Order: sequence, then C-alpha cells, then structure tokens
Amino acid sequence: MILVLKKGITPEEKNHIKEVLTADGCIVREIAGTEETILGAVGKVTRDLRYYQLLPGVVKVVPISKPYKLVSREIHPEDTLVRVGNVVVGGDRIVVIAGPCAVESREQAMTIARKVRRYGAVMFRGGAFKPRTSPYSFQGMEEEGLKILAAVREETDLRIVTEMTSPSQADLMVKYVDVVQIGARNMQNFELLKVAGRMGMPVLLKRGLAATIKEWLMAAEYILSEGNNNVILCERGIRTFETFTRNTLDLTAVPVIKKLSHLPIIIDPSHATGLREKVSPMARAAIAAGADGLIVEVHHDPEKAFSDGPQSLYPEQFERLMRDIYVIAPVVGKQVDFSYLDKEPSAEKAGVAAHPGKSKAVVFLGEYGNYSHKACAQFFGESDAMSMVPKPSFRDVFEAVKNSAADFGVVPLENSLTGSIHENYDFLLEYDVKIVGEIVLRIVHSLIVRPGTKIDDIRRVLSHPQGFQQCHEFLKRQDNWEIISVRDTATGVKRIAESSDRSTAALAGKDAAALYGMEVLKEGIETNPRNFTRFVVIAGEKTDERPGKKSSLIYATGNVPGALFKTLKIFSDNGINLVKLESRPIPGKPWEYMFYVDLEADVDAPSFIPILDQLKKETEYLKVLGSY
Repeated sequence: MILVLKKGITPEEKNHIKEVLTADGCIVREIAGTEETILGAVGKVTRDLRYYQLLPGVVKVVPISKPYKLVSREIHPEDTLVRVGNVVVGGDRIVVIAGPCAVESREQAMTIARKVRRYGAVMFRGGAFKPRTSPYSFQGMEEEGLKILAAVREETDLRIVTEMTSPSQADLMVKYVDVVQIGARNMQNFELLKVAGRMGMPVLLKRGLAATIKEWLMAAEYILSEGNNNVILCERGIRTFETFTRNTLDLTAVPVIKKLSHLPIIIDPSHATGLREKVSPMARAAIAAGADGLIVEVHHDPEKAFSDGPQSLYPEQFERLMRDIYVIAPVVGKQVDFSYLDKEPSAEKAGVAAHPGKSKAVVFLGEYGNYSHKACAQFFGESDAMSMVPKPSFRDVFEAVKNSAADFGVVPLENSLTGSIHENYDFLLEYDVKIVGEIVLRIVHSLIVRPGTKIDDIRRVLSHPQGFQQCHEFLKRQDNWEIISVRDTATGVKRIAESSDRSTAALAGKDAAALYGMEVLKEGIETNPRNFTRFVVIAGEKTDERPGKKSSLIYATGNVPGALFKTLKIFSDNGINLVKLESRPIPGKPWEYMFYVDLEADVDAPSFIPILDQLKKETEYLKVLGSY
C-alpha cells in the first residue's frame, strides 16, 4: 500500500507511522516528491487499511494493485538510477557493456577490454563461471577468471559484470567484481536471488528463456525485498517457435517495463539473435525503443572463442555499432558519451585548479529544467560532485568561467533549424576560454500548462524567441494567442507554476513540466522534428590531455582576393575535413569579417604545428578556441 502524507508532517508523526508499519511486518520505503511525500509499505497487511488512514499525518492510503510491489512504479514513480562506480545506468547516457562470453586468458581479456573501451564501452562483461547446456562444454576459469577480470578493471577503469551461478560464489563476487549477473537459466532460482539481494551489489537480472514480464518482475522483487534496490533488468530474447535466430528478441519489453517499473532496462542482442550479422540491427532498434543500454559480446578472434563465437562482434563491428547508436540516441533524448570514463578525472582536475576543496560547478543560462540544464546533465552525468548553477545571461556564464567562479560553462552555439547563436560566437572571441567538449540535443517542444487547463483556455504563451521560431507552424494555427518572450524556455514554465492563471501556457521541454509540477498538453509541436541544438562546454583551460577529435578556430584574413581561399587550401592540402565555416563581422571594422572554423583534427597535436604555422602566415589574426 501507499500512504500519502500531509504537507508539513512532523518528524515525530512520520517516525510513528514507520514504526507502526514495521511492527506490522512491512518493508517501508519513503519517496519524497515535489508536491507530496509518500511511504510505500510492502508486506502481508492484516489490518483494515482504514486503520492506517487514521494515523496522524496520513492523508490517504492507496492499495498497490501489482503483485510486484517494490519493483512497481506505483510505489516508486521516479526512475531508479543504478550507480556502478562513476557509471550510472538509467540516466541520460547510454551504458554499453561489452566483452567476450567467457574469460579464456589474461591476454584475451586485456586485448578485448582495451578495444571496447577505446570504442565507447563503459563496463566489461566476461564469464568466469559458465552454466552450459552440455556438461562437456567449457565451464569457465572460475576464480582465476575473476582475478583476470579484476586486473582488467585495474588497467582500463572498466567496471566488471560477470555471472554468479551459485550462492557459494557470493564471497568471490564481492571480492572481484562490480555487478553480479543472474543469468536467464537462474532467473527463478529464488535462493540465488535472495543471496544477490543480501550482497548489496548492483545486480543485472536477465529475463528467463520462457518467462513472462510479470514473472521477470517478480524475480526482481525477490532481490529488492532483501533491501537491494540496485537492479538492472536485461531482456535477452525468449524462446518461441521461431528457429531462424537463437531466441526471439522482445523489444516490446522496453516500453512495457518503462511503464510498469522504475528499474532500468538494457538489451542483450547477442544472446537474443545468436547471429553476428543480426546483433547490430537489433542493438540499434533497442536504443530507438528507449533502452537504457546494451550488453554486447565482442571477441578479437571469434572463430577461436571457447563459447558463443558466432554471435560475437569483431571489434571493428563494435566500433561501427557505437557510432550508429551515437546518432540514434539523441532522437530518444539520450547520449552516447565516448569520454564517459575520462570525464570524472578531467572534471576533478578542473575543480582542484579552480577552487581546491570545493565541489565543482558548471554554469548555464536560465532556469533549471531548460535545454541548457539538460545539456549539462547529459554531458557531466548524475554526479553529486558537480553542482549546476543557472546564470541570468550568456555573458554571466563566460564571466564566471573566466574569473574561476565556475569550472565549466555550457552554452548553445547553433540550432539545426534557426542557425547560429551569434552572441556566443562573439563571446568566444572576446573571452580567453577554451572549448573542452560538445554535446548535441534533440529539441522537442511541448505546450505546457497548469494542471486541468484546456487548450481553449489559453490566451498567451511564454517561451524563448527561438522556441517560437521552431514552433511557428503550430503557433500560426492559434490566431488569438499573445506571444511573450522570456529569457529561456524553463522561465516560462516557472512563471505559470508560480501563477494561478490558467490562460497562460509555455513552450518548453517536458523535463521542465515535470520539474515544476505542470502538465504537458501537447508534445512534439516543433515544426520540423529534425530540431537539434549543439552546445559547447567551456573552461578556463584544457582539462583533458587525451588527443582531440575536433578543434575550433577563429581567424581573420587580409581584405584581398583569394585570402580565404589560401587558408582553405592549407586544410585541403593536409587532408583536414572542415565541418563548419562561418563568417562574423569584426566589431568596429565595418565590412570586415572573422571566420569561425570547426575541423576534424587535433590542433594541439605536435603534427599540427606546421599546419598552424602555415595558417599564421596567411592570416592577420588567429585564435585557437579549443581541441576536444
């Protein structure tokens, strides 16, 4: 059952309610929301529910209808984020676990780990105990395999996922690994589930060969009932009458689980298909369906693999897959972050430099809940060590970074529909800061109102001017609406939340609606769904010593024929691809221009020094904005 508590409940009243529930044999979970606080109570309740409703501080009692209580969204409406070291499963960043089916040797594991990490994996999978259909098949290297996995973590920083097949292995798992996998054949091994729950480690729970979603969630309930909420669900295909693939991948499980449960869900396309050429298509489809991540088998020499070679990707195929899902992820509001494991050390270095002993800060324009805030969250992740601070103007963002009041700033540079944000290009010229990263968000605008508002009630709408431009076709159909510009999209939502006026709406992202307790009346109202904004991350100095994949420059040429051509020829002659070229007027010099250039190269690399020297000879002014 769920107990909704009154606003302003005293700590004494809340503790009394918890004591009563515990004495009645209930497992109690407290969930604090923006509007109300609730207690979830799970157990064999023998009293009439009206007894609990009469307790001081209780507003109402709602029975939980699902047989899986702790796993259900009824008791836990917010998504659960499972932390594995610096990696968060269930957040805005896609988590990819990759590695061989089984650990075969130290050399094999290290070779594969180095490759998958380079291509974007953030955790490493590999079996040390292998439950096999045949007793004569390779059964795994057992503890020696676990030692190899621990060595992989030590060298690569990849967290380790491996399968536990018996309760007797619990101590070894705690000693060597980071995530305990419960395989499909053990999904209903209830004693094993209870042990996994009591271990307190993150658990990856695979769906059984012929299990329904309800049975799968009930298996997860065993783990949560032991006090362990860190469960990751894994769909790996179910057994059907179809024999062309190894199993039938149930992608409908992704949206179904997202609706029924707060637990994150990842997909295993390798075991689902059993065929190498089918793994990548199903992985791409899984991300498009909204999965929080993937677990993929990769082997550098799959023809010689001890197990599951036919379904293991070559490292080069895994690299292509990661590039594909990098493109797909923003469409469903997520990101593939190739620098995931390196960001925490880089951010830590910047934080120590800016203000030792204090938490790191990133600043952005506007209010919490806008797209700049979302870009901060997706780039830096769900780190408690990083505080995100809104600023009233773009200049304030640059000033904070320049003066070391903040470690990082996040600013938009261009939108795929409305073009460049010229103000920020000019600030990049004016301020001595470095671009240290970038992120692209898909912008999906919603019409947001106070709860209960109908579209006929609306007389005015608030948003940022670019929001209005991006939704112009929708707004053209609303002849009687007054258009009111505000500093950013979330500011509009905040204003209607602070007002009792139902005649005012806002155009913003649905995250802002959730943050301020408002209602989405219509989603996806932007004129063109191919609406993306590119944000850059700025810092006082370069924070990452790894080679950059992209660089940004500003330069000015003489006002003579062919001056720009000569600079472009330098890039062409050296095989450097330009991905952006834009001119901006030079302040105070009418009809003279600066050129902003983005190129696919590392300008900080020693090999680029001769090219930079050539550019300096052909330009009157040259500034390196950053390599990232």
